[in-house]
Amino acid sequence: MGACDSGGGCPPQAVSSAAPRRGAGAGRSPANPSRGLPLQNTPCLCPRPCCRPPMSDYRRGFESLRQELHEPSLPVEGEWPDWLEGTLIRNGPAQFEVGDEDYNHWFDGHAMLHAFRMRDGTVSYRNRFVRSQSRTEALEQGRIARSEFATDPCMSLFGRVMSVFNPNPTDNASINVARLDDQYVALTATPLPVAFDPETLETAGVVEYDDDVDVDMSTPHPQVEPGTGRMLFHTLSFGRQCQYGVYGTEAEGKTRRPVATLDVDRPSYMHSFGMSERYVILSEWPLVVNPTDLLLRGRPFIENFEWQPERGTRFRVLRKADGAEVATCEAEAAFGFHHVNAFERDGAVVCDVVTYPDASVVEELSLDRLRSDAPSRGSGHLRRYRLPLDGGAAASTLRGEERIELPRIHDGPATGRPYQYVYGVGTRAAGQFTDQLVKTDVPAGTAQTWHEEGTYPGEPVFVAAPDGAREDDGVVLSVVLDPDAQQSFLLVLDAPSFTERARAAVPHPIPFGFHGQFFD
Repeated sequence: MGACDSGGGCPPQAVSSAAPRRGAGAGRSPANPSRGLPLQNTPCLCPRPCCRPPMSDYRRGFESLRQELHEPSLPVEGEWPDWLEGTLIRNGPAQFEVGDEDYNHWFDGHAMLHAFRMRDGTVSYRNRFVRSQSRTEALEQGRIARSEFATDPCMSLFGRVMSVFNPNPTDNASINVARLDDQYVALTATPLPVAFDPETLETAGVVEYDDDVDVDMSTPHPQVEPGTGRMLFHTLSFGRQCQYGVYGTEAEGKTRRPVATLDVDRPSYMHSFGMSERYVILSEWPLVVNPTDLLLRGRPFIENFEWQPERGTRFRVLRKADGAEVATCEAEAAFGFHHVNAFERDGAVVCDVVTYPDASVVEELSLDRLRSDAPSRGSGHLRRYRLPLDGGAAASTLRGEERIELPRIHDGPATGRPYQYVYGVGTRAAGQFTDQLVKTDVPAGTAQTWHEEGTYPGEPVFVAAPDGAREDDGVVLSVVLDPDAQQSFLLVLDAPSFTERARAAVPHPIPFGFHGQFFD
């Protein structure tokens, strides 16, 4: 049974008679590309994307999905592992326009949850929008209502000041999901986790922490300590004195307790962080912001950040026990979204990150760019940094030749320890969007891949087999877009051989999402 929560239908007569759409807070194109990241906003001649013919390639993954479904039993091909029971919940943007306004960036669309529940050999599917205040206000007003990563409603100077300093930040939690105490939550880069029912996916509202911590940004990639269950977050606070923070919540409870804080004048854009057994690692890429620019430039949030490669990259190594900064290690300029893993060895922290040579990938993930024929770097390369605990310069090496992004490991047993395998999406050729899954043997630098012509896989999630003896004993789950069939399917790969075991088809195409978790 399906439902539509789009804020209105699309009249057929609108196809040929509409005025060009407009984007909220359209990006600039400065002559000097180091002066902020431009986001082009080319008008579309159709008022609603549902009037356009569906794309027959990867671009179908950047079209809105308004239908909400519950399918109690999906058709399954292949042999489903009899031990594989639980729920894969994925998160990502699913609506990229409101009224006659378009969001500018892949990261900005309205969040939608997708749940694949596996019980007794049956796979069910359900999807629902996250009923955030950001979405509710946008549908009620018929326009983009709150500032997002790269989209900003037209506001006065006072409105921009208020949007930065936190009275009304977006709760459009479209990036990840987690279990926080006894609640399931959707996460974004603001400190507003949105609780939802894991069975129905109904939104319960923003979670109230049991503390008075006041921060402006919080990573959507918390790290869970093996053994203790403590969940760690890194945060950023803007103000006269900006500050990085690391906070932890115990396995039970919603009280954030400080682990470490660092004052910073020009904060770096950091999407995730690393964690070893004893340390937290912050990667200060040279994509930085002057907080005053957030107030005065009148640009969407990310366009205020400037690429300053002369700064290089700084890794800040913080001891979890007392918050002390034990090392600051310099490295060449680079950029990354996702840390993979970190561990300690021979007087150093080994830190693996997916990196790019610069931050232009941020602009390449704008919707106009992704929907065009322009080349895109949808994935980076796995780079290993050795960070001496005496504060010496970092040394780095590439680990394998395959491009990779959205990296995942065997969470828990491999977290913060020496490990062997990382799974991710990749591209077979430069300039292509992600069209294969990759399993990299990190110490060896070799890789196995899965590819099916004309399909586009999403983030792989490793699920361990019961009583598995090896790190890769289990399966890998990925939601794959098949634009020609106008549908997506849940793919199950045998992790050791990286070959298909089964798939379950969904009756509509699922837009490209970001991250998900398997809950048993």
